[in-house]
Amino acid sequence: MALGASQRLHDGVAAVETMTRFALAVLALASGVYTYLGVRSILDGSPTSVFFAAIIYSASVSVGIYAFWSYMARFYPHVTNHTGRAAMLGVMALGAAMIIAMSSWLNAAALAGSAALEQHLAETVEDYTADLDQAHQNALAAQSLLPDIQRASERFAQLAASERQSGALTGTTGSGSVVQLLSQMSAQMKDLENGINASREQVAMLFNQGQKRLETMRTLVSAPGAVAPRADQFSSEVVALTGVITSLGQTSIAPSIRRAADDLSLGFIAPVADGGDADLVNRQDRVMETVRASVATQSKVLSEAADEILARAPVAERRFVPLSSAEAVLRYATDFIPAWAGAISIDLLPGVLVFILAAVHSAIRKQEEKLPFAERITAAELLQALEVQRAVTANGGQLGDIVAQAEAEEPNNITSLDPRTRAKDRTHEDR
Repeated sequence: MALGASQRLHDGVAAVETMTRFALAVLALASGVYTYLGVRSILDGSPTSVFFAAIIYSASVSVGIYAFWSYMARFYPHVTNHTGRAAMLGVMALGAAMIIAMSSWLNAAALAGSAALEQHLAETVEDYTADLDQAHQNALAAQSLLPDIQRASERFAQLAASERQSGALTGTTGSGSVVQLLSQMSAQMKDLENGINASREQVAMLFNQGQKRLETMRTLVSAPGAVAPRADQFSSEVVALTGVITSLGQTSIAPSIRRAADDLSLGFIAPVADGGDADLVNRQDRVMETVRASVATQSKVLSEAADEILARAPVAERRFVPLSSAEAVLRYATDFIPAWAGAISIDLLPGVLVFILAAVHSAIRKQEEKLPFAERITAAELLQALEVQRAVTANGGQLGDIVAQAEAEEPNNITSLDPRTRAKDRTHEDR
């Protein structure tokens, strides 16, 4: 039974030898083709030089993979001692790492390079969308001060109107110094209000431009066709969008409000009281001093609010870095695990065949070691043993002397007739 199983394994190994070589050749060729596609995506130069460079590199990869796995399939199954096996496994691991380094990542670039580039563009769109929103919010932050400025302007205007019509502040009607001062303060607040409204329109216009740029960029990400031309147009849109974001950062009216708020307090100049008598002049001075205190309070509030807006973090400068398909696959490797698994499997699948052959040869050796000596001896070995026996009988000498003489003449061609020694030699030969 053991002899039959061993023989069937021998026959099986012989039967799949051609298939093994064919499989190695096909896998090496497939790896070379995908390596060629990956190399072309990262080389620069004229089309002719790129073509020949990619062909030479991919051919070298195919030959190297076929030769490496052919050597491993031929020698590894027959190395039986632990030291030799460990050395062969180390060589196999080194060769597998080199194959991954020179071929597998390029195979992955050919399999998933376009998808990786599109993902890079999509993530860039998300980043610039966040930058545009932040710049827009910073530019609009000063709009929150508009209601306070409007109320202050209306309050000064109403006080001026009341003083003019009924003398609500000084007790004397008419357009005197108090009315002039209140009207002046109302006009300054109105100027701030107009500046904020004008800034709002400019911010809205720039934000709409940025939204249009982003929409174009999203369209380029998902558009059909080759990704390289789309990436070039995408870069142009990024440059334009960066300009819009920079303009938004420069249109914030918060610095202007901060300066205007300081001017309200530091640049306050009250007109000279123009009353006809001393009592009216005294009342005008008191009202103008009250207006001064109110203006100082309003100036402080506006200054603090403007400082909070100016303390916001500005939009960080972002630089778009175009990537090749190979670089994109490396950067987003975790998102394309199936492509990487396929690319590596093409290169390392022959290793499975090597281990199969090693397991089969190990099984053959174990089965043959259990056979009796008579079943392990071959016909050639039997004829050689008979010839030695006839020589011993004819010469009447001792078997040991003849064997010793034969070993001295041709030590590699002498087979021991001792069953135990013969079994040991047979095991060594199988290994």
